[in-house]
Amino acid sequence: MFSRRNVVHGAIAAALSPLFSASVRALDYPSRTVRVILPVAAGGTSDVLTRLTARLLQERLGQTFLIENRPGAGGNLAADAVYRAPGDGYSLLSISKGNVLANLLYDKLDFDFLRDFTPVAGIATGNLMMLMHPSVPARTFPEFLAYAKANPTKINYSTPGNGSDPHLSSELLKMMTGIQMTHVPYRGGAMALTDLIAGNVQVMFSNLPVGEYIKTGKLIALGITSDERNKEFPEIAPISQTVPGYEVGIWYAYVARKDTPREIVQALNSAMEVVLTDPGVKAGIGVANAAPLPLSIADLEKLFLAEHDKWSKVIKTANIKPD
Repeated sequence: MFSRRNVVHGAIAAALSPLFSASVRALDYPSRTVRVILPVAAGGTSDVLTRLTARLLQERLGQTFLIENRPGAGGNLAADAVYRAPGDGYSLLSISKGNVLANLLYDKLDFDFLRDFTPVAGIATGNLMMLMHPSVPARTFPEFLAYAKANPTKINYSTPGNGSDPHLSSELLKMMTGIQMTHVPYRGGAMALTDLIAGNVQVMFSNLPVGEYIKTGKLIALGITSDERNKEFPEIAPISQTVPGYEVGIWYAYVARKDTPREIVQALNSAMEVVLTDPGVKAGIGVANAAPLPLSIADLEKLFLAEHDKWSKVIKTANIKPD
């Protein structure tokens, strides 16, 4: 997961907050409603975290931040809407990793994400949990690896779709361990999880709330995808303890058109630094088993480039195509 060592600490951001507000007022931004377009349907983690932070941005900056959900085409419908809007800071896009990878998966997009969008601010970061149906004769991650290697045709894994974080996590694990698993894509994480609980598939990577299923034995948690442990189940070990170098972080962020004035982008980034120190926001992000991601514009751009480079190799090796 991208390091947060260089971010501004919450106390410093809070102390400087009057300066941030003054800088925004000097720009006369925003003077009207700001659209925040989401590439997912309402109710998911990205939607919840975006609404949570947009509400505080609205209170802080004194204008409405209007959320528009535009799911479809792997997040590209929403991205295209912002790409075609004026670069004036009044149309923002809330993204996850999949948007950064769009041009690796889709051949005929009108935009190039890294070329045509600029980072605005981080929202949150977290990890995925590897879940297994108890019908598999294994109870730990090393036992699962041994079983999968001995039974290369018996493991099916579910995902919310091609190119999703769970899909990429699974393919990276296959590459690094040499195990074989068959991909079963679904139209959303809820359906993928339902079939895992039913035993129709054996494995799934997920950040959905599954605590009750683990506690009641309906699912077994094999590991997590980063070194930052799950708050609800701190005893679950990182996969990297068995597979050195394995790491998958999930994250959410705001972006805008590349030609958005730098002063507006910086004002939004500074405002988000303060928003992410709010106790209510921090608590809401924690409920999603995530942590605030108050990155500078430069560090967020480094994250985008690093993710693009890392996953381009996985996408090419696994020959991942869009749904």
